[in-house]
Amino acid sequence: MPRTNMGWTVTPDALYWSVRFIYERYQLPVIISENGVAIIDYPMDDGCVHDPQRIQFMKWYLRGLKRAADEGYPVKGYMAWSIMDNLEWAYGYDKRFGLIYVDFLTQKRILKDSAYWYADLIQSNGETL
Repeated sequence: MPRTNMGWTVTPDALYWSVRFIYERYQLPVIISENGVAIIDYPMDDGCVHDPQRIQFMKWYLRGLKRAADEGYPVKGYMAWSIMDNLEWAYGYDKRFGLIYVDFLTQKRILKDSAYWYADLIQSNGETL
């Protein structure tokens, strides 16, 4: 299994099975309030932050979530973690989860490729997944 920069295994079926488990056990709709991946990313010579691993991670996990919704499980929402790079309590500024790159010295922000991809996905209502 691939691993994130946090050392966590990438398990795309987790969203599918967790939605099923929560609904079958509690009969409640599900909102995924945090889902994301820490990878090593930084601005390139072209001024952009290319993060194909994050895009792939989100595709894999969202496909599982879509599968659950398509099977009739009540998925009410999904929030990517995180909108921008931030302080991680145990790791400081070392781990980057954001869709927006933050230069912590200057506070300059750069939308990563994943931010543009996610915006397109939202605009298509998931059809481009």
